[in-house]
Amino acid sequence: MIRTGIGFDIHRFAGGRKLILGGVRITGRARPGESDIGLMGHSDADVLCHAVIDALLGAVADGDIGVHFPDNEKRWKDADSLKMLSVVGAKLKKKGAAIVNIDVSVLAEKPRLTPYREEMRGNIARVLGLDKAKVSIKATTLEGLGALGRGEGIAAMAVAGVEERSQ
Repeated sequence: MIRTGIGFDIHRFAGGRKLILGGVRITGRARPGESDIGLMGHSDADVLCHAVIDALLGAVADGDIGVHFPDNEKRWKDADSLKMLSVVGAKLKKKGAAIVNIDVSVLAEKPRLTPYREEMRGNIARVLGLDKAKVSIKATTLEGLGALGRGEGIAAMAVAGVEERSQ
């Protein structure tokens, strides 16, 4: 049986943080003499990976990112979200579930993600043991509307198809 999960995550920008999306350190955020501007969060705040994690967990009805990686546990402080995604991939495999595809949309006014997209796809595919062709990453702006449109943060939505196989 094929099951589908949907994930969403949003984080606001914060000074002194690295901007990580899809496991890629995005450069060019800070002006000379300023601290880096990344996303606020307990882990590395990688909204792209977090949305994928929730989509995968949703597809197998196994809670959400907060259940598996609580923000009140020190071991997840500044955690690498690709490692968290790897843990989720192993959980799915143990349940006998195979990932069919992942589709992600990143919502942000900036930065432009085109230069990083293939590396992001490769990172997601690698940690989940997938062919890169099964991972799609898109980006869109919000045309200046709302908090994201004003450039206050970044959000991501993900859909994952998972095939449950008998163990």
